Amino acid sequence: MQVIYRQKIVEEIEELKNIYGDDRSSLLPILHAMQDKYQYIPDRILQSVAHALEIHPAEVEAVASFYSFFETREKLGKYVIRLCQTVTCDMKGKHKVARQLQNELGIKFGETTKDGMFSLRYTNCLGLCDQGPAMLVNDRLFAHVTPEKTQRIIEECHRDFIRSEFPRVVPSILRKTGSLLNAETTGAEGLKNALGKKPAEVIEEIRKSNLKGRGGAGFPTAFKWQLAAEDSSETKYVVCNADEGEPGTFKDRFLLYDRTDLILDGMTIGAYAIGASQGFIYLRIEYRYMQKYLEAALEKRRQQGLLGENIAGRKGFNFDIQIRMGAGAYVCGEETALIESLEGERGEPRNRPPFPVDTGFFGRPTIVNNVETFLGAALILTKGAQWFAEHGTDKSKGTKLYSISGDCEKPGIYEFAFGTSINELLIEVGGENAKAVQIGGASGLCISSVEFDRKLSFEDLSSGGSVIIFGPDRDMLQVAKNFSNFFIEESCGQCTPCRIGNIKIREGISLLEKGKCSSSYLKELVKLSDTMRLTSKCGLGQSSGNAFTTIMEGFREEILGKALNSTEGDIS
Repeated sequence: MQVIYRQKIVEEIEELKNIYGDDRSSLLPILHAMQDKYQYIPDRILQSVAHALEIHPAEVEAVASFYSFFETREKLGKYVIRLCQTVTCDMKGKHKVARQLQNELGIKFGETTKDGMFSLRYTNCLGLCDQGPAMLVNDRLFAHVTPEKTQRIIEECHRDFIRSEFPRVVPSILRKTGSLLNAETTGAEGLKNALGKKPAEVIEEIRKSNLKGRGGAGFPTAFKWQLAAEDSSETKYVVCNADEGEPGTFKDRFLLYDRTDLILDGMTIGAYAIGASQGFIYLRIEYRYMQKYLEAALEKRRQQGLLGENIAGRKGFNFDIQIRMGAGAYVCGEETALIESLEGERGEPRNRPPFPVDTGFFGRPTIVNNVETFLGAALILTKGAQWFAEHGTDKSKGTKLYSISGDCEKPGIYEFAFGTSINELLIEVGGENAKAVQIGGASGLCISSVEFDRKLSFEDLSSGGSVIIFGPDRDMLQVAKNFSNFFIEESCGQCTPCRIGNIKIREGISLLEKGKCSSSYLKELVKLSDTMRLTSKCGLGQSSGNAFTTIMEGFREEILGKALNSTEGDIS
């Protein structure tokens, strides 16, 4: 019986190889498929996958154990309930929902009910920061979850209602539009315009617009494309970074669903510009409910001649796009970690140089751009560089989409021209009484009210799009604690400054909570954060101390004063 069972697994893996390929890059898709069927990935499956792909079993185990959505130890429940623990969900009462889930199911987080019906897990940002608390049940997303609503959701699971219903995409709240979102286009207009030019002319148009990467780093898009185009390799790749894991960010989720064809146009334009024949959308696992929708959009474009061979009648221009799912790792938002994950490896950042533009996916030239960046590229080739550059500042051209959440009257997605001040933003969203604004998510900067005249731009406050507002009554030490916990969990552990440094910062926060942190020790923690910024291998470690440092700078008196007050009468 056991032999028959093992043979069945081997046959299933062989079928999956026919779909995803037989090289190392098929590892994550195959693991996803096997977990979907068996509700976990036990040793016998890991070993069979390793044998089928000719990878050492220890390597397959190392990959599976790296990603939070893979389960190798015990069988998951029929329904896996994942509650978002991002700071914005905390602010909306996540703890009450968590307590009620445990009461209803009779288990703690990290456990599975005895009948195998439910598993309860925490997860990081689900991309519903403006509609929290948020919860994911298998592939179905729930917004504005309350203790009362949890009971109804569990009852629906018992009736098998959730499993049978096609996963819904919870709509985003679009509050303010500008030139990008208001742009009127006809079918594939930008792509067809691009194909009427030489590849070098396409890159020149992008250069004239001064489009910079919208993921946060702000690297000039044309320069990245130029470097890849100049490489003599015959095989090149285009990757859309849809691993939107930064806490407080959800605008890419909206774009993927509402501006799908423009994103795909932008990827195809990029492929034409650099000479690529294959593209990937690296979609975070938390957005898996979009997969069928995106697959359908890709197939429609193939039928329209906008993907595949001789695209839009351009002889010899062949390009197609695959969707590859992440598996729960914030660090894969960093482009080299993302490429490692695409290759079937642990999502650990590479040393740079070399850079992906010359040594990317399987050592080939690869451009990795954010979802919003590809949108911008498509519209620049539709409307022209001058149209794009009409807004913004001298060094930051165009407009930017922001995901705004927290203590404000109108959370949601906003499009602002670069150069907008925090004060102007707060008036627009109804958050004038804020005492702090976190720009750039957990890895960004916490700006106190004395700095609200600062500008959203690459030369001042650069951001991938996350803006979290904290009202006058928010406990900023608890904010720092949430961010610190996030980085401890999401650090890949590859380098010591990040792996140990974040734990030390969390220990310091605990001392502050107890009123047992001296001013001198606090100074040492700030110095440690500076050291992490200088010595960590990748952007995660380099930026993980930002929130702690800026919160301590802006609210030091409040935090130390609270700590002192909490120990009144305590002589221990």
